[in-house]
This record gives sequence, structure tokens and C-alpha cells, in this order.
Amino acid sequence: MSSQNKSGRLFRNPWVEALTKTHIAVPLSLFYATSSLAVWYSIVHLGIGVRSVAPLFLTGLVFFTLIEYLVHRHVYHMPASSPRRARIQYVFHGVHHEHPRDKSRLALPPVLSVVVSALFIGLFRLSMGASGFAFGGGFLTGYATYLLVHYSIHAYRPPKNFLRALWKHHNLHHFAGDTSAFGVSSPLWDHVFGTMPDDQRAKADQPFAAASGADHS
Repeated sequence: MSSQNKSGRLFRNPWVEALTKTHIAVPLSLFYATSSLAVWYSIVHLGIGVRSVAPLFLTGLVFFTLIEYLVHRHVYHMPASSPRRARIQYVFHGVHHEHPRDKSRLALPPVLSVVVSALFIGLFRLSMGASGFAFGGGFLTGYATYLLVHYSIHAYRPPKNFLRALWKHHNLHHFAGDTSAFGVSSPLWDHVFGTMPDDQRAKADQPFAAASGADHS
């Protein structure tokens, strides 16, 4: 299978197509750096004490896991009730399910990463005042960590520790049915909203692991 077939194609224009791909290091660097800068700004320039920044940061991080779940469930898996909605769903997420081994589309491309960072920090600043920077820092750390977890699940064999559960959970979403297991960085909200999948061990064991082994051999 050619590399083009492995990644699929979203747009005819080669320049626009190129903008849909990125190396995982780019968005990770952008989001972790922006998060660190927001926390530093809160403490050094706004004079918010560490004791106040810490809970704001942690609340923002947990809040991200809820947004991750809701967006994955209701936006990325929106019903394709019209050709337009089907196209939007495919561009946002369907292409990933069709080509789960395509490492170039496991995160937002750089241009969108910058826009998303600015929008979220700006939104939290407007809605929460000075506290929004620390909260936004936690939110963006949650987002970067989600990207790291998602990339690792698709690119590497599952570890032999407690993190293996995340590999299994996401494998079930891809290979046992995409109507459950919407949490990637955490299964917390699948428990809360009743979307935990059945424990189908045979389907969840090693689908990504086998592919990753082939890629890294």
C-alpha cells in the first residue's frame, strides 16, 4: 500500500492538503509552551499566588477531559444526515478512522494549533478575568496530553503498566464499535455518561500494537 493510500486525501489543492498534516512535536511544543507561559504570566505578572494558580490549573485540566469527551462524541461522530454533514464529519474525524495508522493526522496542524491556543486563552480571559490564564494553562496542558496519549496509542505498543488500559479503551472505540469509548486521555466521562464499551478482549488486545511493531521494525 502506498503512503498516499495510508493517509488518504482530503483536498485536491496540494497546498491545502499539506496544511492538514503535521508532525506531533509541533502542536505538542506549541500547547505545552503556551500553557507554561500562561501559568508563568499568572504568577509573575498578575501576582496570583501558587496556591491559587494550582487549583485553577487542575480544574482547567479536568474541564478539558469533559470537552474532549463531548467534542469526540457529538462533533467528531455527528450523524451524517446530509452530504454536507458527512463531508464535515469525514474531514474532522472520519479520515482518522479510515486511516488510523496515519501519524501525520493525529493532531491539529500548526496553523490551527496557534489559532486554537489563542482562542481558548482569550475566551477564558474574557469569561474568568485574570484567573483565566491559569485555568487556560491547565486546559491546554490537558489538550497537549490528550494529543500525546492519542499519538502514542496509534504509534507504539501498549506499555506493560497501568497505562495499558488507555490503549485497550481506544482500541475498542476503533475496532469494536465507535458508539462508545469516546474518552481518549481518560475513560472518566464514559463511566459518567454510560458509554463504556463491553469488555471485548479479543478485539481490544493488540490491533495498534501489531501495526506499530511493523512500523518500527
